[in-house]
Amino acid sequence: MANRTVSTVSSADGTPIAFERAGAGPALVLVDAAGHYRAFSSFTGLVGLLAPEFTVYQYDRRGRGHSGDSPPYAVAREVEDLAAVIAAAGGSAFVYTFSSGGLLGLHAAAAGLPITRMALLEPPIDEAEDRAAQAAFTAELVGLVEGGRPEAAVEHFLSGIGVPDDVLAGMRSTPAWSAMVSVAHTLVYDARLSEASSPELLASVTVPTLVLDSAGSSDDITGMAATVAAGLPRGEHRSLAGEWHGVADEVVAPVLVEFFRR
Repeated sequence: MANRTVSTVSSADGTPIAFERAGAGPALVLVDAAGHYRAFSSFTGLVGLLAPEFTVYQYDRRGRGHSGDSPPYAVAREVEDLAAVIAAAGGSAFVYTFSSGGLLGLHAAAAGLPITRMALLEPPIDEAEDRAAQAAFTAELVGLVEGGRPEAAVEHFLSGIGVPDDVLAGMRSTPAWSAMVSVAHTLVYDARLSEASSPELLASVTVPTLVLDSAGSSDDITGMAATVAAGLPRGEHRSLAGEWHGVADEVVAPVLVEFFRR
């Protein structure tokens, strides 16, 4: 495993954002999914595979891990957090995201952050999204969080985004479940981020973007990946061998290296 250094940078509103750096080469910032952070990350095994080619930056999104929080939440504040990390990385960077982290990446690129290339694994934008149902989902999630029911909030969120019942059952009473419960309030942030994201956002993203999906995912997930790729001015779409909503690090790493090194 590559040596890692841990640092903190201040976002525009003063919120401290914790990140760690590993490797050498062009900067590559990783943006994690809902409920994930450095201590419980989708990218733990991937960092070591990318570090020989890139200086990899992995950070805790606000409200998670060792990063601070400054309510009320706004998508623009999260974009500023990513901007602060990119600034600490030297002023421009490649960006790789997973799931709802891809929504943040898209908003950041649309806002003009200095992202030179971007790759998204299964970003959840549905052209047939029921906006009223989405708002109701967020409202119920807020009620569970404010009512002091973080486990119910996690279950509501995961069920709502389509996690299969058998996968959900297998998560309960595991360290992964406990990790998500510990940051359950930030699931509201990702729900707000989803509400702020639509196919109309894509036309404003002009950076070269690779949209990936897993051949083992359900049709709704792969369909959303195809929607995002088709809506991007400089988007391309590729399916990789994998399981439901996931691709092995050893499969995705060489694809990312090739794309970012073009």
